[in-house]
Amino acid sequence: MKWLRRLSLLLALVAAAAAALLFAVVQPGVSPRPSAPPAADAQRLREDVKRLSVDFYPRSYDVPGQLDRVSAWLHDEFQRAGARVSYQPVSVEGQAYRNVVARFGPDEGPLRVIGAHYDSFAETGIDSGDERGYSLYTHTPGADDNASGVAGLLELARMLGRAPPSRPIELVAYTLEEPPHFRSEHMGSAWHARALRASGREVEFMLSLEMIGRFSDRPGSQTYPVRGMHRLYSDRGDFVAVVGRMGDFGLSRKVKAAMAGATPLPVHSINAPPLLVQGVDFSDHRSYWGEGFPALMIGDTAFLRSRRYHQPDDTYETLDYARMAQVVQGAYAAATGP
Repeated sequence: MKWLRRLSLLLALVAAAAAALLFAVVQPGVSPRPSAPPAADAQRLREDVKRLSVDFYPRSYDVPGQLDRVSAWLHDEFQRAGARVSYQPVSVEGQAYRNVVARFGPDEGPLRVIGAHYDSFAETGIDSGDERGYSLYTHTPGADDNASGVAGLLELARMLGRAPPSRPIELVAYTLEEPPHFRSEHMGSAWHARALRASGREVEFMLSLEMIGRFSDRPGSQTYPVRGMHRLYSDRGDFVAVVGRMGDFGLSRKVKAAMAGATPLPVHSINAPPLLVQGVDFSDHRSYWGEGFPALMIGDTAFLRSRRYHQPDDTYETLDYARMAQVVQGAYAAATGP
């Protein structure tokens, strides 16, 4: 029965390989690291998302004056929270834009970066039907994408301002994440990552807050880019995701443990090659990979959960601010923990 022994060995090897892949991709068995972060203010999150998606509408690359107004407001809010704030100039095709950088903690030591983009999506190649040159038909309100992430940054700033961290932390509001500059060297996050590399600063990690406000308890509300992935996670959009490349496996486990121990919100994670799993590199964390820094995305999985992605009905009334506040508390635990 030599063939039977060989078959048994082959099946065992396949099972071991599958288990190793599951362990590397999904990180099962991560023990939550309990903590008691300060409460994030859900009402303030709602107010900030409304301000960004309504009062500052539109926020796309083709209305640079509006982006300047947004960045000035963010500068003032960060400063009011107690941060040391500065603008980082971003120049693209002769047009000036700017990131907003808020610093907390000591000036020296390995840096932790948490960022979110404040621009929103626009379909500029079609007629808006409005004499202003924009309308909901072409320029989205961008409440979840990504006013939610920026509101999360502002709330993190207030939390850090009340209890200054013992390690250096930079909160960065980026310009130009959306098309036509998406995944290019023109992204605001690419400018920030290049500047860190040029300075020689040690970066412990970067976390991108990318759409953190949309949740659903409805069965079937969560989809996945690869068939069968629902068997590894949940078919409900009731969790926050920690997303990264294979090389940042250890960081994913660390951030997942911190977030899972901070609130009752379920936390799932994935480390996978972008070429095999769509969406793994769909945010500002990608810019830091290019400069050799560890980086992850924290988000609600965007178009895999919501038909409102890049649509006119991505509005502030549609978000879940109670669970969004829990994401912020989890991010705070990850940013300030050991």
